[in-house]
This record gives sequence, C-alpha cells and structure tokens, in this order.
Amino acid sequence: MSRLKKSAFTFAVALAAAGCSDPVDKAAKARIFSPEDPPKVVASAQQKLPPEDVADNPQVARRILGMDAAEVTERLGPHRYQATLGYEWTSEASIPVKLTETRTFRAGPGGVSGDFHGVLENSRDQGLEVMRVGGQVFARNRYGPYRQRLRDRGMAERTRAELTGAIRDFDGLFQGRLKLTPEGTVTHEGRTAWRYIVTLAPATEGDASRPLPPSPQAKKGADETTVRRANFFAHRLPRSLDGEVLVDAATSVVLKARLDGRIGVPGEKTSEAAELRMTLEAVLSEVGKDPKLQPPEEFLPDADKPQGIADALDTFGLKRKKGTDAAGSDAPPEPEDEEGT
Repeated sequence: MSRLKKSAFTFAVALAAAGCSDPVDKAAKARIFSPEDPPKVVASAQQKLPPEDVADNPQVARRILGMDAAEVTERLGPHRYQATLGYEWTSEASIPVKLTETRTFRAGPGGVSGDFHGVLENSRDQGLEVMRVGGQVFARNRYGPYRQRLRDRGMAERTRAELTGAIRDFDGLFQGRLKLTPEGTVTHEGRTAWRYIVTLAPATEGDASRPLPPSPQAKKGADETTVRRANFFAHRLPRSLDGEVLVDAATSVVLKARLDGRIGVPGEKTSEAAELRMTLEAVLSEVGKDPKLQPPEEFLPDADKPQGIADALDTFGLKRKKGTDAAGSDAPPEPEDEEGT
C-alpha cells in the first residue's frame, strides 16, 4: 500500500473513531477546554440592577445597599469614597460617649485587581492605612511606619470591603428596616441619580436576628463591657431613622447617602436602658479620575514572624544568658553523644 493510501486510510479510521466517541468524553473535553469563568465579582458587576426598582424589590435594594467595594470598582472604575460616621451612646447611669469615624478610599483603574488606598481614622486618635499598588500590599497603623505585606492572605481586600461598607453596616444594625421611597431623579457630579427618602420600615416577624449559639464563658463570667455589648445586639430595637440615598441611574451604585437613626435597648431587657444614635454622611466622587497611586517611599520589610517578648527584652538590654532557663537558674548540661551512635 502506498504512503498516500496509508494516510487516507488512517484519516478515515480517525474520523470513524471520532464519530463513535463516547458522549461523556465529549462533554468532559468541552468542560476542560472551555473558556475560564470570570471572577464572581466580575459576573456580579455585569448583572443589571434597575435602580428604579429599589423601592418595590427588597432583593434589589439589599444588593445595591450592600454592594461590595470590588463590585463598585468594576461598575464605576476609578473613584473616591469618603464616609463620616458618628456614634453617641447615652444612658441614665453614665455620661454620653461619643465617637466620630472617618473612612477614605481611593480606587485606581484595573477593576477588582486594580490599585487602591484606604484610610480609617477616629476621634480617639486611632486608625489604620492599607495600600495595594502594583500587586504589592503595604499597611500601617495611624502613626506607625508602613510595612510590606508579602503574605497578605486577603487582608487588603477585607479592609477594602470594611472601609466602604458603612451603608451595609448601618442597614444591618437597623435589622434591614431601611424603607426607601422614590423622589424622582437628580444630578450628582454630572451623573443622573435616583433619589430615595429613607425612613424606618415597620417591624415584622422576620426582623429578629437569628439566635446565635451560646458563646464560651470565662470561669468568673463575662466582664461588664462584654455583657453590655451582648445585651445591645440581642435586645436592640430601632426607634427612628431618616435620610436620603442617591443611586446612580447607569450603574446602580450608591453615589451619596445621609442617614440619621436611633436604636434603643429597653430597661426591662437589660440592667439599664440605653440608646445609640448613629449618623452617616457618605459620598462617592471623582469617578473616572486615576489617582495615580504610588507605593510609599519608605517601608519596613515583611517580617517572618511578629516581634515577641524576646525581642522586647533585647531592646531594653535584658538579654538572656546562655545556659540559663527563663527563671535564671543554671540549666543542666546536655548529655554528650555516645560513640557509635
């Protein structure tokens, strides 16, 4: 048989084998060689969320109010977000306690994988700062030096979500009872937005939080602060709420929010009656403007392990002597190796 005939015969056999192949094998090959699915947040950003349906569709409202920062970046691109939260805790037995918190977030181009810079500060001189530039992560507390985080393990992404989740947290504390009433459209920084008036929705049976399993208790019982916090979350009752929310008509992203509400804890449920007033002023601006983020000029290298007690002792010149244990007594000498072992 000539070489040409052999080639034709081989090709015919291959076609016959392909025609008689197992359908299961075909399906498996189709799955293996199919294009990779996009990240979940990218797929979520492609979902159409009609902003005009926020008032009538609770599912759309929860999606928009709780939209993650990564999805916001995918929908809008570069932007600047700033929020100021106020907390005032009052009770009959103690003086009022106030705290103001400021959150600032800048997102660069690149979508969910792009650069960003987040800062959290409060009126008690506390805070933190996280930056991701070119895939590198740097973090510090308010007055400390930057440290590179080579083993980030998602810390930067979690901080991004927490910094920009003020509306979601507000809605959660008020047990999802934000009622949105449409008031037409307005213009915010050149973008058309749907305006919604926020009030407190009536309580329903589904508002109660799902009971949590009992938490581990100390031998002497929980301290007073822990008991107060647990009672607040278990027995909190939203009393009032008002404000407004602007939702972008093109991307369904919240562009601006102003909320003012009060949550009470009745005296018959706890040792003392108390009330928490929360305020929120959040605005999203500079849409489409690249912040051109740069890594810090000076930063500490990533540490293999956190500095421990031994490093602190070394800093103060209290180095441990060789051959002594932690109590300062002489340690017994180690036995010598026997010959032949």
